[in-house]
This record gives sequence, C-alpha cells and structure tokens, in this order.
Amino acid sequence: MTDACYLAELGGAQPGDLVEVTGDEGRHAAVVKRTRVGETVLVSDGRGSGIRGEVVEVGKQKVGVRVTHCLSEPAAAHHWTVVQALAKGDRQEVAVESLTELGVARIVAWQAARCVVRWDARPGAAGKADKGVEKWQATARESTKQSRRFRVPQVEYATTEQVLLLISGADLALVCHEDATTPLARVSLPEHGEVVVVVGPEGGLTPDELSAFRAAGGQLVSLGDGVLRTSSAGVVALAQLQVLAELRTQDHG
Repeated sequence: MTDACYLAELGGAQPGDLVEVTGDEGRHAAVVKRTRVGETVLVSDGRGSGIRGEVVEVGKQKVGVRVTHCLSEPAAAHHWTVVQALAKGDRQEVAVESLTELGVARIVAWQAARCVVRWDARPGAAGKADKGVEKWQATARESTKQSRRFRVPQVEYATTEQVLLLISGADLALVCHEDATTPLARVSLPEHGEVVVVVGPEGGLTPDELSAFRAAGGQLVSLGDGVLRTSSAGVVALAQLQVLAELRTQDHG
C-alpha cells in the first residue's frame, strides 16, 4: 500500500525528530483518513522537502510522526507555467489536478474574452476571482498529496494584460492553437528557465488575443491532429514539453 502524504511545516526536521501534522490537515489525517499509530506516512512542506516516518501519536486534530528518512524533490531545470483559460463545470479543476500530477510549477487562471465562466473584477466580482483561486489552490494541494509530490504549484489569477507580461518575460512562451503550423514537438526548448504555455477557452482565442500574444513573443504551436478540450490541452502540452526536456538531458548527458 502506498504511504499517505500530508502537508505540514517541517522546520528542518532530521531523523529521530517529531513532526506534527495539525489544523485541518491533522484533522483530515486523524479523522477522515483514520491514520493509526505504527503506520508509515509521508509529510511534505509543499516547497520541495519531505520526510517519511512512523506515526507515534494520533489526536483529534493532529498526528505526530517520528522521522525515519529525509526526502526532497529537486527543482526542475524548467519552471513550467500554464496559463489556463477558465472553463465550464468541473473541467477546470480536472485541468488543475492533471497539471499538478505532471509537476507544473505555476497555474495561472485567465479570463479570456470568450470564456463563458466569468471571474473578472467588475463591481462586486472581485471576491469571485479570489474564491476561484482559493478553490484551484486547494485542488492543487490535494493533487500534490495524491501524486506524492513535494512541491505544491502556485495558483494565480491574471488579466490578459498580465498574461502578456508573463509571455514577454518568459524564456519560451507557447500559445496552443489549432491553426498553428508548428508542432510543439519541434520547438527548440531552452536549457533551463521560465516556460509559459497559454491554453485558450473552449470558444477559442480571439484575433486580438492572438495578435497581442504573438507581438509579446509567444509562438503559436499545435498539439497534433484535432482540437483538444481546454481542460486537456495544457496537460498534453506539458507532457510533450517534459519529454523534450528529458531528451535534451539525455543528449547532453
């Protein structure tokens, strides 16, 4: 059975130290997951460090873990950022889950012109964006634990103007589009740095958005035959990029 994984501050814990999982996370471990003394679990700080240890104490809202091994998840050479247009229903949460499982570093929720779902900060709507980001962040946290990763991706909300700044500041910026003539697999990936992938809404990108993204330095790329849902396009793009990164590492190994 795979060890359960929880999030908590580690405070530089070493083998033999006691790490406590408290608060909502501790209550979830103790009450929902029914963690028992003697079980082996993983605990991560969400920033790349983790421990494996034995549960030595279980309370109503906390679990105490005696550290047996210190673990880590090294930072990737590429900082993967996916700009994900808002989608209807639970598709956007599915996208967040899958991107997290693949190891995305940052997920940017984007209010594209043709998005049906609206988070934009009109009068009385600012709180909607905050709540949306909070929900996506919670989904990312849970997916991080489920996939036994030690780095929780950062979730942000961005306007089109802010997305343009992300594109212009990236080492490589790719805009997924069904009419692009360049396959993503043929992109020249930098050795390291910030890689931004923009995924449009179900209704597609507007001509103005395409023009602005290209002017900011974005490259239009295709992900293959057919048109993918917005909830799966970013996942496919990130998977392809990670294969390219691995091949690059092997070529220079």
